[in-house]
Amino acid sequence: MEFKVVMITMGAAFLLAVIMGPLFIPLLRRLKFGQQIRTEGPQSHMKKAGTPTMGGTIIMLALALAVLRFAEKDIDTVILLVASMGYGLIGFLDDYIKILFKRSLGLTAKQKLFGQLAVSAVVCVLLIQANHSTDVYIPILDVNVPFGWLYFPFVAFLMLGTSNAVNFTDGLDGLLAGTSAIAFGAYAIIAMNHTQPEAAIFSAATVGAVLGFLVFNAHPAKVFMGDTGSLGLGGGLAAVAILTKAEMLLAVIGGVFVMEVLSVIIQVVSFKTRGKRVFKMSPIHHHFELSGWSEWRVVITFWLSGLALAGVGLYINEVL
Repeated sequence: MEFKVVMITMGAAFLLAVIMGPLFIPLLRRLKFGQQIRTEGPQSHMKKAGTPTMGGTIIMLALALAVLRFAEKDIDTVILLVASMGYGLIGFLDDYIKILFKRSLGLTAKQKLFGQLAVSAVVCVLLIQANHSTDVYIPILDVNVPFGWLYFPFVAFLMLGTSNAVNFTDGLDGLLAGTSAIAFGAYAIIAMNHTQPEAAIFSAATVGAVLGFLVFNAHPAKVFMGDTGSLGLGGGLAAVAILTKAEMLLAVIGGVFVMEVLSVIIQVVSFKTRGKRVFKMSPIHHHFELSGWSEWRVVITFWLSGLALAGVGLYINEVL
């Protein structure tokens, strides 16, 4: 597969997002699609209330248009778009309910879980139709472990876990846009090396779309992606890892997302069992904020951490 096609796809998605921004942001503002800020969050974030949200629509549209233009219309492309757009739709409904009822919570946990499981089930059916291998490669041990039918619950777990971990990361201006661009960039390289053209094009398109969105989402953000973007990106990232058979590397390449969700789990378990908090606030990016770090310092540190982890993941993939 030509490297040129991947770069063109990335550039096209970037330009689409940059063009859509000035069109969508005023529309979202006129529709009063403003962010509802959690009262229990950092008080410094209260000034962000009313900033247009659901900007993830820009990412999803730019991504889909670029993929449909440059990728082959085969089952791999369908899997990737179903995963990302399906999860993005769940996020869209969640965001819309928050805005409609002017509250910080949208879909109930059960409703969101049902939707995520439904999309994951469709992805599993498509994987069966594509004769996708149910072996899981363990890079460090250099072995393929046959999961058999257990692979499909594993896929559902991977998609749910990744989408929610990515969702937790979306808490500061530009934080998720930057870290997701890095993760998808790493998977674009893996996909090209594994001759997975559709996964490479999809990953490149996502990098371009989120970087284009970052133009408007960098501090101080003019728009937030909302769950529309974060859940869509999480579903897409899991799907890319699945198609490239680099599922286990997701824990390394997406290490920032793992750290974010683990901080929430640790905080909840500690508070419920000991009555004490481990962090000043979770997810962990808020802990650093409340420790006196500026928002930009937290974001840049997490971007650099994501870049280092992506490098480690690529090294493991190529050498070990």
